[in-house]
Amino acid sequence: METLENIFGVGQNLTVWQMSVRAFVTFFITLFLIRIAGMRSIGKKSAFDTIITIMLGAVLSRVIVGASSFFSTVAAGFVIAIVHRLLAMIAVKHEWLEKIIKGQQRQLYSNGKINWANMHRSSVSESDLIESVRLLANTTSLNDIDEAYIESNGEISIIKKKGNYNGTYPL
Repeated sequence: METLENIFGVGQNLTVWQMSVRAFVTFFITLFLIRIAGMRSIGKKSAFDTIITIMLGAVLSRVIVGASSFFSTVAAGFVIAIVHRLLAMIAVKHEWLEKIIKGQQRQLYSNGKINWANMHRSSVSESDLIESVRLLANTTSLNDIDEAYIESNGEISIIKKKGNYNGTYPL
């Protein structure tokens, strides 16, 4: 037991070596917890998925600096990962829950008209919309697009009008 205390330290008065060892171990614990939470927790970039990143970082950083006990902090991280995974699994089967925790897309533009109510609700300006049209559809005119949406992850997606393909869609 004394050997472990020498390696990992106790409390907040830790040496550089002890904090480094704690960081090394915590890295692999965090990797394991992210695997439990599921790959979507990193790839989807929605608010629901960002929460796990922030919470795990906040909780597990306490292990590295010695602000909380090792096992109780790792247990808290485990609970966060399991709750995230369970909610994601339940949301797959229940659309109402998916809308609550993950959000849903909103139409910003259609049939030649900007949906100002959805633009305001989503905090998207007209210049934000035009910028996305330039970046995603390679055009400067709303007349060249059919629809625009703000997706649940906050990104704007553009659907070009049929027949407007110019061979330069971004990858």
